[in-house]
Amino acid sequence: MEQTIGFIGVGNMGGALARAAARAVDPGRIVVSNRSPEKAEALSQALSCRVATATEVAESCDLVFLGVKPQMMAGLLADLQPALERRKTPVTLVSMAAGVSMAQIRAMAGGDYPVIRIMPNTPVAVGQGVVLYDQTENVSVEAKALFLTAMGTAGLLDPLEERLMDAGSAVAGCGPAFADLFLEALADGGVLCGLPRAKAMVYAAQMLLGAAALVLETEQHPGQLK
Repeated sequence: MEQTIGFIGVGNMGGALARAAARAVDPGRIVVSNRSPEKAEALSQALSCRVATATEVAESCDLVFLGVKPQMMAGLLADLQPALERRKTPVTLVSMAAGVSMAQIRAMAGGDYPVIRIMPNTPVAVGQGVVLYDQTENVSVEAKALFLTAMGTAGLLDPLEERLMDAGSAVAGCGPAFADLFLEALADGGVLCGLPRAKAMVYAAQMLLGAAALVLETEQHPGQLK
């Protein structure tokens, strides 16, 4: 039987990761759940995947993405403990909660479950993101392979020690917001100089895309290119 991938919480980040997974595997293997069912239903229709409750996802899916805010994680996992204990097959939990360690996830879940901790960013929605990850020692080869396959279309997947996760998040996770601020300001400057806003926005966005590609492809330091 094919392994299934569940998403509990499909807001901006959880939804973007679910979209990335749906590009990589059969959407029929994906199950989504959300506190407001309407959001899960809308995503389900867009991706042709299934909808379930959080409890059903925790009971049945092989890889479970926990897409809730850090301050909600303890409450969610406390609610899911009975479902996790009822399982007859292994589960791997994938946490994207900033500042919450893998040890804390295990403690909240009430067991030494395999955990993959990730720090993604919003461009994963269009396949140009960054997903930093680390894992506990008991993540199986099969679970890691499923994770890497599911996230294969998200962008750059890069292993990073948990102790460096906050620093990596500051660069890759928060970075798009700073890039957006710069992009917006640059486009506003173009409008101030007479450009139509639509053109100014496209010029600024394409410039950022091209400048980043130049760094990655030439491997030149941005100081040289500057």
